[in-house]
Amino acid sequence: MLRDLKLFTGNSNPALAREIAQYIGQDLGQATVTTFSDGEIRVRIDENVRGGDVFLIQSCCHPVNTSIMELLLLIDAVKRSSASRITAVIPYYGYGRQDRKDQPRVPISAKLIADLITAAGANRILTMDLHAGPIQGFFNIPVDHLYAMPVLLDYIKKQDVSDLVIVSPDAGGVERARAFAKRLNSSLAIIDKRRETPNQAEVMNIIGDVQNKHALLFDDMIDTAGTIVQTAQTCMDNGALSAWAGSTHAVLSGPALERIQASCLREVMVTNTIPLNGKDQQCSKLKTLTVAPLLGEAILRIHREESVTSLFV
Repeated sequence: MLRDLKLFTGNSNPALAREIAQYIGQDLGQATVTTFSDGEIRVRIDENVRGGDVFLIQSCCHPVNTSIMELLLLIDAVKRSSASRITAVIPYYGYGRQDRKDQPRVPISAKLIADLITAAGANRILTMDLHAGPIQGFFNIPVDHLYAMPVLLDYIKKQDVSDLVIVSPDAGGVERARAFAKRLNSSLAIIDKRRETPNQAEVMNIIGDVQNKHALLFDDMIDTAGTIVQTAQTCMDNGALSAWAGSTHAVLSGPALERIQASCLREVMVTNTIPLNGKDQQCSKLKTLTVAPLLGEAILRIHREESVTSLFV
């Protein structure tokens, strides 16, 4: 007999949470997530969750630290309310870029966040397109790692663009780009770049042939858009007919919108793991795709104890 499925959300991405709830066919649970006058976060679950299968939907996006703290307090509140199982649904996993000790005297922040979520009382994690796959190993609880690839592929195929070449903006994204190239029956190119400081990248050269082809750039996130814009320009300089871009997480901080709007990019496809809050109105090149059905189906399968991997086979 299945336990009652309960859905709750914090304040980071309520629109996505409502879409997921609509796909599943039930209302979001009642919860109060506000702040005291001094800025401390106040959380209260306003309905019975005893014995329930609870899913807490919260992206770790801007304001990142507040979003993470809301998630931790929601987990603790539900745990202390005697929920049977708690799944943290994290469409965008914050601090994922700091996943190893690549310099002296720096933290491994992705591991610390994993420890905090586990210590708070989560029983499993559902997330999407982690910055690095090995982050799954930072958790000592089950992790279901989804990919936005089916959503992006469906949109790309509808555009019916011939002579595509899939471009990885860096060596770290080659596996992701190769997977797209395989499913689109396209060739692959790789950008060799050097990053001197965070959020700044210098494109060096391109490995592969983009001449007389439509370049489609893929990355897991677009932050300040420096990398994706430079990559697009490099492709055009090397004879590409056009440059497109696709990304799961639209962080879009700092000068990102201005850079994209002024760039040679024809269109930038992003998903709603992070709310755009009107940014798509400020930048006409942004195209938002929803991952709510994908996350909703995964939640249903987890609740029914069915395979999640089969979503991508």
